[in-house]
Amino acid sequence: MESRVLIEYQDDIAIVSLNRGEKYNALDMAMFDGITETVAKLKENKSIRAVILKGNGKGFCAGLDMVSVLKNPLNAHTLLKKEAHEVSNLAQDVGYLWRSLPVPVIAVTHGSCFGGGMQIALGADFRYSTADCRFSIMEAKWGLIPDMSLSVTLRELTRIDIAKELVMTGRIFEAKQALEYGLITKISDDPLSDALEFAKQLSMRSPDAVMYGKKLLNETWVTDDKSALDLESAYQKKLLGRWNHLVASSRNFFKSPLGFKERQ
Repeated sequence: MESRVLIEYQDDIAIVSLNRGEKYNALDMAMFDGITETVAKLKENKSIRAVILKGNGKGFCAGLDMVSVLKNPLNAHTLLKKEAHEVSNLAQDVGYLWRSLPVPVIAVTHGSCFGGGMQIALGADFRYSTADCRFSIMEAKWGLIPDMSLSVTLRELTRIDIAKELVMTGRIFEAKQALEYGLITKISDDPLSDALEFAKQLSMRSPDAVMYGKKLLNETWVTDDKSALDLESAYQKKLLGRWNHLVASSRNFFKSPLGFKERQ
């Protein structure tokens, strides 16, 4: 079987491609495993500075491959089971685990971004889209609710009434509306090129500051004030006086030849 997920590198940027284009990258069990294995591999690679997540073929991801997954009754149990110490199950991992990467993740969407595909994209830090991409939180069509980490990711991006309407109706909407709702970051004629350019800009910053900036906002966006302020101080202490902080600071005063080290 051809790998469901491919990784290529452009310098210090990892480009991850969902690779089931003939099926619009619909999620079968092999795709679930491929995504989680890919995230684990990227997490261990301290040389990368950003990840771009895209889909091969005519669409980003059409969601769950119902026929493939449900032909084996045990698959539902495999997807939804979770040990007591785990935060997320396998179904949720495909969206949620992108948040755990210590580098920015930019999803590039085109064609269709439905159901589980929408939830994978929401797990990224940024979403660049073609103008003709169509979106849907489609689980309502099947009499279900979204269960691939949307309850965490969607609340950070849009109003609750919009979220409820999209979840309850499962309707399809265009990129322009997705931008208005706060669900995508940018509409572009060439989102992959724009994502690469943005990733290169991010790679010019301290990898430690970028990592802790992502962690800080992910962990405090909906928490209480004390916890948020405590984390601000805790993460700042991890940055102050270290090599990458000094390099970043020196570049404001000198044409410094010093380079950043790999992230902490």
